[in-house]
Amino acid sequence: MKLLLALTCSLALASAAENQLTPEEKAAGWKLLFDGKTMNGWTDSGGNPMKGDSWTIEDGCLKPRAKPVFTEDLYSKDKYTDFELLFDWKISPAGNSGVKYRIQDHIYMTSARTRGKKFELAVDEATKNRITTRPAERGQDYVVGFEYQVIDNSANKDALSSQTHAAAALYDITAPSKDATKKVGEWNRSRLVVKGSHVEHWLNGEKVVDAPITPEVLKPLMQKRWGQTPEVFRLLSEQPNKTCPISLQNHGDEAWFRNIKIKTL
Repeated sequence: MKLLLALTCSLALASAAENQLTPEEKAAGWKLLFDGKTMNGWTDSGGNPMKGDSWTIEDGCLKPRAKPVFTEDLYSKDKYTDFELLFDWKISPAGNSGVKYRIQDHIYMTSARTRGKKFELAVDEATKNRITTRPAERGQDYVVGFEYQVIDNSANKDALSSQTHAAAALYDITAPSKDATKKVGEWNRSRLVVKGSHVEHWLNGEKVVDAPITPEVLKPLMQKRWGQTPEVFRLLSEQPNKTCPISLQNHGDEAWFRNIKIKTL
């Protein structure tokens, strides 16, 4: 009985430690971005409290819902330039999500605008024909920024198509040096360091991306995908050191995020 009671107490303490800062983290200047219970500190794509069906809270996690009516990221209310971000994540089988940073713009796209068109060309059309209010029909809010990829490496077609689309990649730019992911359904711990024109992506204690984000490096890498989309190409390849929110991506699949902590640099 005593052993069972001790085990129960240990589990309760472990659970209580989620979505909290330690005294050492507080002293070091870390800030908690998610309290495990509310979306305080987070907004929808319009800067308002999330009211759509794109996000929910489940078991102490922020969770993008699969196939919402309007697919949109969840944005941090505060804005950041140079920072270090910690977060835990797990992904659904064959799922896809991500964390976006140094966000330059976001583009409202209706299904009618994307139907039967190459995605990049549909984005180009959307940049020229802005949607000014949230559409009632099915659609998405496409975020233009850099992405720490969150994905199922074993079964997602995008991850299998290119190493630059694998988990922890600087999406479409720099592949991770190794696959450091846990099995699908298990928790991964990520660290993102953004300082000036340089980024580091860490996964489960391994630094897997160490890359510059300067125009000289980005332009040739961006040309293949975004060369036909002049505005997006310009924003990404001439990326300024911009103060902006961080976003958790809804890519139409279920994912879970917790222990989201940030420290400005």
